[in-house]
Amino acid sequence: MNVRLLLLESTILFLSREAFRRACLTKTTEHNWAQVINLLWLTVPLCQVLSMVFGYIWLHVLQPPSTDITQHYTLGVWAICVSCIVEMCCEPVYLVAQAFLFVRFKVVIDTIHIFLRTLTFMVLVIQRPDQAVVAFSVAQMLGACVYTVGHYVYFQYYITGLMKKRAAQKKDSPDEKPPVNLRFVRRDSIAELEDEFPFESLYDFLPARIEDQPSINEGLARLTWSFFKQGILKQMLTEGERYIMTLFSVLSFSEQGVYDVVNNLGSLAARFLFRPIEESAYFYFSQMVGRDTEIQEQNQKHMTESANVLYQVLRCITCIGLVIMIFGQSYSTLLLYLYGGHSLIIGPGPTLMRTHCFAILVLAINGITECYSFATMSTENLDRYNYIMAILSVLFLVFSWALTNLLGGVGFILANCCNMVARIGHSILFIKFRYKNTEYKPLGGLVPGPYFLVSLVLSCIITQLSQAVFFEWFKLVHAVIGLICFLCVLASWAHEEHELVSLAIQKWQGKKQD
Repeated sequence: MNVRLLLLESTILFLSREAFRRACLTKTTEHNWAQVINLLWLTVPLCQVLSMVFGYIWLHVLQPPSTDITQHYTLGVWAICVSCIVEMCCEPVYLVAQAFLFVRFKVVIDTIHIFLRTLTFMVLVIQRPDQAVVAFSVAQMLGACVYTVGHYVYFQYYITGLMKKRAAQKKDSPDEKPPVNLRFVRRDSIAELEDEFPFESLYDFLPARIEDQPSINEGLARLTWSFFKQGILKQMLTEGERYIMTLFSVLSFSEQGVYDVVNNLGSLAARFLFRPIEESAYFYFSQMVGRDTEIQEQNQKHMTESANVLYQVLRCITCIGLVIMIFGQSYSTLLLYLYGGHSLIIGPGPTLMRTHCFAILVLAINGITECYSFATMSTENLDRYNYIMAILSVLFLVFSWALTNLLGGVGFILANCCNMVARIGHSILFIKFRYKNTEYKPLGGLVPGPYFLVSLVLSCIITQLSQAVFFEWFKLVHAVIGLICFLCVLASWAHEEHELVSLAIQKWQGKKQD
């Protein structure tokens, strides 16, 4: 389930929607939203085609698991395909929520989706452990339906309240001219959400013909196609190890299970910390920095702010990645022990986790540098980058296959690190060229302060000694030593980044007062 079936879901969803999301979140203040909605509904037929194609491959091309493992493999495959199509039906509503900064709603609906799916699976699998794939399929379908319906229910509630408020305002001010059809207004700035929200009914989220205008914006369509070609390659790079596992069976299902446990634990930082930062940063940079204009020719106030944001974000994620990498060398075994007991620490688990901690650092840096590049590249640069991604994809698959045969699961992680280092190098060159002949130096954020680095080195030495002396017999002492070292590292970081910490405290206090 965690490798074969979730890889199918990842493949279908990523190829169906990622390109549309990236393209349509670019310069949202200039959108004709009727054209955007029409473009986004193309994700549904695209998802249907991809579901049929990949569903057939998963069922009839790949070797199915033996009946000793499960007798419900076919049900699991089709449950994934159908749930992907259902989830794609709310894509226009999802993107509007992103563009108009419905952050709290996104957090709530994602939490409900994950909680409901997990709870359903847990209850069913406890009752019938021999039918785990059936439980997985039911949970997958239920989660997708609730996620999709939840989007439309919320926006029906929101639009109804908004229309009542506008009607009351119009009644109180009858002399004011009624607003132009907001659905077709181009916004020059992000003003109050209620005044700028351009939808007056759920019907506005459905595809429709537009009088005297093309149904789809040609520029957005071209940008989407560029992102789509790039997305195919990016998906191969992101999920390359799972494709190698699935296509070539270089690891047994048991080894895949251990690798997946380690990968999921190691990816918690990426999923819950780095990914939200990347999504917010992409949206921010795509609004602030023009794609086809030199830095010197754009609004210098915006350029100063965006360069400073890039510097600070790079600084923060680099420090977080270094902390995870250093402490992960001494506490990977303890984490796996607490999670799964001795069964996870007697095999390759600890080595996999330590290697993965290094990959987290590289992943963090790659996420931000690549997100800035994608948010500000021109269409020509994106197309040119597709060729680079094609070369990296081939090299990554070759390295994955070779290193896995040589080193086992560690080979997957090392191949992924090599791939991300190459992508970081390309993004750094792009950013450096972008800010050439300017006073801005955002890449300086990749180098942490000296006090922070010294405290990290000392913590690495102390925790390694603690691992060797205390882990076997005094695990609690080992954990306490790690906590003390972490607090010292945090204090050194706060001392060097006191301006950023002060700003964060002021923002938090201001929000609390509001």
